[in-house]
Amino acid sequence: MKLQEMLGLPVFDIEQGKKIGKIHDFMLGNNWTILGIELERKVLYSKMSNTISWEDIIAYGEDAIMIRNQLAVRKMKAVDIQLSYALGKKKLCDLPVITEDGLMLGRISDVYFDQKMGNTIIGLEISDGFVTDIIEGRKWLPCTSNMIIGESSVLVPSMSEGCLDNAIHSVNG
Repeated sequence: MKLQEMLGLPVFDIEQGKKIGKIHDFMLGNNWTILGIELERKVLYSKMSNTISWEDIIAYGEDAIMIRNQLAVRKMKAVDIQLSYALGKKKLCDLPVITEDGLMLGRISDVYFDQKMGNTIIGLEISDGFVTDIIEGRKWLPCTSNMIIGESSVLVPSMSEGCLDNAIHSVNG
């Protein structure tokens, strides 16, 4: 499943059947894990975010995210979110992916995770620019423990260029 496809999905409380909000972004860990979700803000310039820890998510699919009840929603200072997927101060989306020997493979356009593996990120979708995306398509790079999320780039082993494959396009891919 891709994170980009989950942005905007509704979040429901299964105890009351109530819609809590929509996914605004994902909170990520430096160890290639999804820590939780950030809900859309009601106030445009609020310094606080409503968040839900990954452990509080009961189920998720292509149409909705399910949590047990509203107690799973917690307030968090937006500045305390260290790494996000799409919109935060430090975001993974659009970071350049560079090999240890200085070859830029492209920029991160999406992140893959496998529902069976829980919150572990398994791969990155990489764009090498609009024209290349149209001609060749985007590429998929499997995540490994020796890939480093830096301040302004993701550093990958030198051999990573040989690991690039065609991107997966299915909703549950």
